[in-house]
Amino acid sequence: MEVEDLDLLVEHVDNANYKRTCLYLTSSAKYLPGPDDLLVLDIAYAIYMKFEEFPRALQIALYLDNMQYVKQVFTSCNDLQKKQQFCFILARHGITFKLDNEMCPEDEEREVLQEIVNNTKLNEGYLTLARDIEVMEPKSPEDIYKAHLLDGRSSGGGSVDSARQNLAATFVNAFVNAGFGQDKLMTVPLEASSGGSSTSWLFKNKDHGKASAAASLGMILLWDVDSGLAQLDKYFHSTDTHVIAGALLGVGIVNCGIKNEYDPALALLADYIDKEDSYIRIGAIMGLGLAYAGSQNEQIRSKLTPILGDAKASLDVIAFTAVSLGLVYVGSCNEEVAQAIIFALMDRSESELGEPLTRLLSLGLGLLYLGKQENVEATAEVSKTFNEKIRKHCDMTLLSCAYAGTGNVLKVQHFLGQCAQHLEKGETYQGPAVLGIAMVAMAEELGLEMAIRSLEHLLQYGEQNIRRAVPLALGLLCISNPKVNVMDTLSRLSHDADTEVAMAAIISLGLIGAGTNNARIAGMLRNLSSYYYKDASLLFCVRIAQGLVHLGKGLLTLAPYHSERFLLSPTALAGLVTLLHACLDMKALILGKYHYVLYFLVLAMQPRMLMTVDENLKPLSVPVRVGQAVDVVGQAGRPKTITGFQTHSTPVLLSAGDRAELATEKYVPLSPILEGFVILKENPEFREDN
Repeated sequence: MEVEDLDLLVEHVDNANYKRTCLYLTSSAKYLPGPDDLLVLDIAYAIYMKFEEFPRALQIALYLDNMQYVKQVFTSCNDLQKKQQFCFILARHGITFKLDNEMCPEDEEREVLQEIVNNTKLNEGYLTLARDIEVMEPKSPEDIYKAHLLDGRSSGGGSVDSARQNLAATFVNAFVNAGFGQDKLMTVPLEASSGGSSTSWLFKNKDHGKASAAASLGMILLWDVDSGLAQLDKYFHSTDTHVIAGALLGVGIVNCGIKNEYDPALALLADYIDKEDSYIRIGAIMGLGLAYAGSQNEQIRSKLTPILGDAKASLDVIAFTAVSLGLVYVGSCNEEVAQAIIFALMDRSESELGEPLTRLLSLGLGLLYLGKQENVEATAEVSKTFNEKIRKHCDMTLLSCAYAGTGNVLKVQHFLGQCAQHLEKGETYQGPAVLGIAMVAMAEELGLEMAIRSLEHLLQYGEQNIRRAVPLALGLLCISNPKVNVMDTLSRLSHDADTEVAMAAIISLGLIGAGTNNARIAGMLRNLSSYYYKDASLLFCVRIAQGLVHLGKGLLTLAPYHSERFLLSPTALAGLVTLLHACLDMKALILGKYHYVLYFLVLAMQPRMLMTVDENLKPLSVPVRVGQAVDVVGQAGRPKTITGFQTHSTPVLLSAGDRAELATEKYVPLSPILEGFVILKENPEFREDN
């Protein structure tokens, strides 16, 4: 590496040391300046391909976002089982991928593989896990709030049915029962009550609350497209526009992350995009964004781009269109879409430029360049010609998206420099700059720790608008990974004198504990619910956070990184970033009538499981050791890769920083990384000791 002769390596490594060599290369790539990092990964890819370590090669191909390499992995390997394992890796990464004749000549085999890539197995795998851990029993919001554990004063006011509290319960119920297909509010069987109480819960929500309530059914039936669409169907016949809008959004949620050659979501939603009512339009547009995130689907582009130039469309419709296009074309650098969003930004009037919704337009533009580094430069130049009200905000958003997950130190310094300016009038661009620090630094542990320290300094010396964004940045850095020091900081900020800071801190407590059932955070939030029992807005935030901590009853994670924190799923990060940008102005969006932006989180929701399956893809229970992962790069001998392990039988849950290894010699895993679905085949050399 020092003398830049890495290509010599490929000839000299042998079967005994290639793994160690490649581990060193991939680990050091994170700390190298571009373009060296890509070069090093190219070499690692070449070595893995030479020794037919295909799953690792595939990971590097995905890291480089190089579809040629992905194709090569498929064409170089002739083993169907191994190809099935590749497909599970692709499905977990969340990319839309079409297998062709070269990659798999047999039609029947190709169909099986395409099914896996389309993620159709996710729902049954998740429910198998839930049955194994025995958490199928639906939970109600009251089971989460645990009001009986609090002293009397707060529970007294709890009996009043306020619309805001019911809306909070709708979200909590959706988050907690996500993907389980049954709950106690929305899917109550009609026999159980004469009037049919599932409709009555819907109408316990006011106006736009009904949209989120109807959409929550999609969240409960997450990934189960067939029964999801069947159960949402009844809402399409409603006379209430909000209910129809919610049903459209629900269709998008059910299809999130699941591909289907028949495109049911597009067929259902396409007719509603150009309706008169703006609620219905937003429901359909956001639904398409969720269902086709990352697919770069041309049909959707041709349907949505005209809306951006439509003079009659309201600002919120245009804003959500931009975000949906950003999601569908995430990280694609698509020029036509970029052009359309830029023109939409230029068409905004003076008064509109001050609106929080307008900032979602620049976010949609940024998502097109997510993680694509210098490819953003041409667009960033154009953004410098915008009206000065939005110019810097757009610039920060573009940069933060383009360098997200790269760990680029210079960019972190650039954002810190922007935050150091003390401004007289309230500028909005420092919010995206603070989030930018987190987005860039989340790439590796060392930078992450340093960013947490830098954010502490911003809290001490920054202006108010910076302090409002810091909790959100901390939430992104430790998402679904509650680090104690961050938890304490957020706990302190949740009692801040500035309500915006407190709200951001409370939501972030939910984000860092998302899907962990963390008892300490749950306790903090319970105490906050009694502390803020008179303040409806803050209480709403506390409830949302409580729902997040118990996300999927503790079986889901929001972390966009997977495969031992090596790969970053672009769609997952896009969903998180969209939510965080919406949280920069809580009062206008989440506490206003756009609370359904919370459903953007569905893009990042993934089961945090290890599911071992046999060669016929049926669940197979084997003993595994699960413990804290140890970084063994560059160590001599055969050091242990995990520490403090416990032995369980699969399926098992993996927390942040956990790693699993098989505790039996009887099977050989087809992927070196034991996460998600792993196919095991019998070890031919295994002998039972008598």
